[in-house]
Amino acid sequence: MNRIDKTFADLKAQGKTALVGFITAGDPDFDTSFEIIKTACESGVDIIELGIPFSDPTCDGSVIQAASERALKAGMTLSRSFELAKKLRQCTQTPIVLFSYYNLLFKYGLKRAAEQREESGIDGLLAVDLPPEEAGDLQAELDGKNIHIIRLAAPTTTPARLKMLVNGAGGFLYMITRTGVTGTGGIDYALVEKEAAAARKVCSLPICLGFGISTAEDTAKLAPMADGLVVGSALVKIIAAANDKQSLPAKIRDKIIELRSGMDR
Repeated sequence: MNRIDKTFADLKAQGKTALVGFITAGDPDFDTSFEIIKTACESGVDIIELGIPFSDPTCDGSVIQAASERALKAGMTLSRSFELAKKLRQCTQTPIVLFSYYNLLFKYGLKRAAEQREESGIDGLLAVDLPPEEAGDLQAELDGKNIHIIRLAAPTTTPARLKMLVNGAGGFLYMITRTGVTGTGGIDYALVEKEAAAARKVCSLPICLGFGISTAEDTAKLAPMADGLVVGSALVKIIAAANDKQSLPAKIRDKIIELRSGMDR
């Protein structure tokens, strides 16, 4: 069984919601990033979204854009991201989802990337700018490798389009809580609840909500509406603001405990 599927099944049996933590690979450097993510897994994150640094992350707001810049300056690449995932897999069974832009995968080589993902113990792939109509080549390379393709749905996604997104996907549906980029704006809880309920009618996959979730208040209000919550910019901001690298794992741990406490109320 894919580790993502097992995680959701185990959490459902416990009556709990998954905490999905996004962290940019190699931010602020390879070794510190490893310690941060390892600590996150030990502190209550159920699934790791490993963001691959990219020079033009059009889906992301300024916080994650800056994280990509820091990681790229520190020498992070897609190849080194696979190395990071492989090193993490040696010390944790927490599911790892690769969050990337398709340009990086295409340039790297889809076959090569698929093989490296399997060798690195990656459980899912979210190519944020790849529509399902264009995903045939990638899907063909992943067939038989037990790696889920995860897709995004926006508040503007119609039920018909949602059915298309779910077809051929796995792991979970990443449902964006609002229009715009990551880490900006507020959340209309009532509207999100309505949209999540509508998505459940056409989607059999677990539903995870993301974009703009940053506090225990957010997680407490949103956890009953979904199977998982994705938190990214709130964690990346801590990395950006730290005065010394050594303190980062502990600061990330404290934030995760705060978020988890809201979800488990």
